[in-house]
Amino acid sequence: MAYETLVAVFDTPENTKAAVEALKTGGFHDDDISVFDRDRLSAGKSAISKDVKEAGLWHRLFGNDLYRHEAAVFGQTIDRGGTVLSLRVLDNEVAQATGILDLHKPVDVQDRAIAAGIAPATKVISAAKAIAAEVPIETPQKVAVTPAVAATHNEVLRLAEEQLEVGRRMVETGATRVRRFTTEREVSADVTLHEEHAEVLRRAISEPVKIDQLDWSDREIEVVETAEQALVSKTARVVEEVALKKVGTDHIETVHEKLRRQQAEVERLDATHRPLGATKA
Repeated sequence: MAYETLVAVFDTPENTKAAVEALKTGGFHDDDISVFDRDRLSAGKSAISKDVKEAGLWHRLFGNDLYRHEAAVFGQTIDRGGTVLSLRVLDNEVAQATGILDLHKPVDVQDRAIAAGIAPATKVISAAKAIAAEVPIETPQKVAVTPAVAATHNEVLRLAEEQLEVGRRMVETGATRVRRFTTEREVSADVTLHEEHAEVLRRAISEPVKIDQLDWSDREIEVVETAEQALVSKTARVVEEVALKKVGTDHIETVHEKLRRQQAEVERLDATHRPLGATKA
């Protein structure tokens, strides 16, 4: 693919800086962007030229296709504190780069040349080339115009038109929160408990006992009484898991907006300034 060089002129460094940042954001490399101001062109040992209004300077920078009125506007803009930006782009990226530059208020070179009284469409001839070809170096020429024509050039109607651009942005619409907490509930269970108690048994003896068979010593017997008691113990186990995940859905939303567009109505008047008819442009 072929490369082309785009040149834009800005009255303020702020507009130039914004244009450069926009170009970088648009994918254009920093090495392909050059910015020329008075400091770069005329200061220090590496000065390109001491006279920013010199036509040959811009001819050396931007080639033979440059016109004299363009070079004059470049020099005047630099002299007044403005800047000249050049961008090296592929031919299929010219439209994109031009659109980005147009958003940052570049100078209309043709209008600026007419306002300054510089003759348009005159090719630049550098000093070296003019001597070799024995062609005198051209000087900027002024165009004589009538006051009516000058007033016509100064009064320009620019028609604007709004365009709809629909973008998307992520906004927070709410949140879902799952909180774990502990509650208590009353439970009951039936259990059978066993008890053992001592019971005194008495029975009459009718059989005679001999006196020598009687035991007159002290003695006691004992039976241990027992009873079961309920023992309570608790065990815990995981019975359920709760988690959160995002589920995305898409929907189509129709955006309604009103776009403004300026139109021009051309009204033709006769010699007495009476309307002859109106047409829209």
